[in-house]
Amino acid sequence: MAYALAKKGSIFWLLLFAFSLGFSTTIAEPALIAVAAEAADMAGKGGLIDPDEKSLTTYALGLRISVAFSVGLAILVGVIRILKGWPIHFLIIGGYTVVMLMTTIAPEEIIGIAYDAGGVTTSTITVPLVAALGVGLASTIRGRSPLIDGFGLIAFASLLPMIFVMAYGLLIFH
Repeated sequence: MAYALAKKGSIFWLLLFAFSLGFSTTIAEPALIAVAAEAADMAGKGGLIDPDEKSLTTYALGLRISVAFSVGLAILVGVIRILKGWPIHFLIIGGYTVVMLMTTIAPEEIIGIAYDAGGVTTSTITVPLVAALGVGLASTIRGRSPLIDGFGLIAFASLLPMIFVMAYGLLIFH
């Protein structure tokens, strides 16, 4: 799909496809579903949210949507990086600087979940599809290397969820 969209020169549809792929694979990720449900259960037992079924479901869904949106955005930024030829290390260093700063202001109850959210997004559904997107896109663009430019989307897919989940915790717990 990325190959066909890049060959046609349809940047809008390519970026929409990239966001949609990141969002949809993440929202369906079994590991994220399990972590979100467990996080909601622990938040309910810890008195952070009401322990009724509706509150637990709302919290878990909010967590999943936050992570899925962040992965969609991360894949979108990664595709723009491939298109523009930006070096990956600047984005990674900047991203982890934001993670460290967010860690200092985020509620302590959400920090562990945020770091785990970064890991669960790189599981069975997301990784093969996102890696194929990056390598396929880098293969079609003149001057880009599938080996150098095609990889790195997974790094973004694990970085942005940490930031977004800590922001979600700031909204929910403060």
